[in-house]
Amino acid sequence: MGLHDLSDLPYPWDSIAGITATAKSHPGGLVDLSMGTPVDPTPDVVRHALEAASNAPGYPMTAGTPALRQAVADWFARRRGVPGLDPAAVLPTIGSKELVGLLPSLLHLGPGDVVVHPAVAYPTYVAGIRAAGATPLAADDVADWASRGDVRMVWVNSPGNPTGRVLGVEALRVVVDAARAIGAVVVSDECYAELVWDSSWDAGPGPSRVPSILDPRVCGGSHEGLLAAYSLSKQSSIAGYRAAFLAGDRALIAGLTQTRKHLGLIVPAPVQAAMTAALSDDEHVAVMRETYGARRRALAAAIEKAGLVVDESGAGLYLWVAAPDGRSGLRVAEWFAERGILTAPGHLYGDDTHTRVALTSTDAQIADAVSRLTEA
Repeated sequence: MGLHDLSDLPYPWDSIAGITATAKSHPGGLVDLSMGTPVDPTPDVVRHALEAASNAPGYPMTAGTPALRQAVADWFARRRGVPGLDPAAVLPTIGSKELVGLLPSLLHLGPGDVVVHPAVAYPTYVAGIRAAGATPLAADDVADWASRGDVRMVWVNSPGNPTGRVLGVEALRVVVDAARAIGAVVVSDECYAELVWDSSWDAGPGPSRVPSILDPRVCGGSHEGLLAAYSLSKQSSIAGYRAAFLAGDRALIAGLTQTRKHLGLIVPAPVQAAMTAALSDDEHVAVMRETYGARRRALAAAIEKAGLVVDESGAGLYLWVAAPDGRSGLRVAEWFAERGILTAPGHLYGDDTHTRVALTSTDAQIADAVSRLTEA
């Protein structure tokens, strides 16, 4: 594994200092809807598990405790329609951003290797690819890379950040088949699968209908060459715990686990206990889903009343907003900023026509934003 210099890669959020200053200058104060940072209290079931495991004098297990790995397998069966996941094919990670940023390097990719990522995407995909010395390829059409022998890895993001787009079984199967034909690994970032708003993907009390890359309908019952990444930050309001995991191909997981042992990339033992509790309790996730759903309904209605358009956004923690008159995403973000509302212009994600509006503010702040938008 070799990490390449990223000093010439601008940090995306540094580029919006101007609109940040505009939003902060609003006489009513700043309503920050730019970042997907949870603000709601961590559920008691998770906090109590963390506290109970706080006496942790020994080193934790890089591979995760047997209880955690079994909890992940049970969750996949119960919530994602993936039966029979081998607990040995699970690996806890220190949040999902670390995973996204390091995975190409941990998979030993480098110069000459191409890694595909969505055209409109979380910028850490490109940062991680560049850090490995590999070449990023932005592509949504499988035909753009299906026959290329230099493609070694394919990132999938469904539900997507920032767009909220969900890929169905057929679309995912096409990706898997094409990647297997050229020997590429598919890694599916599925962090928002429990936060679904479009009725066709409803994530109610039964399993989510958002398909995982590990779903047998997608992969034909084999997880070879496939990895699913997941984070508990949003669904369990524990971004501060840095709690995520990877699951899928047992051989790939074994190799990653061995490398992470050498590097000391280990999720703390109390956090592993908290993750086990969070994955075993669906009730608090349903509460979070309803909380975010109410905020989403209020914001979407106000945004549309103000004459803007919400595109896609069928899942996740964001509204993907554009102006029908063709203004750029940056201009739309400036329009929000003039009302003291900070959003994330789409150019941060590779799209110049939208701005991303997060649902991660308190009910009072969301109500304040709605009031300002309604007045607009």
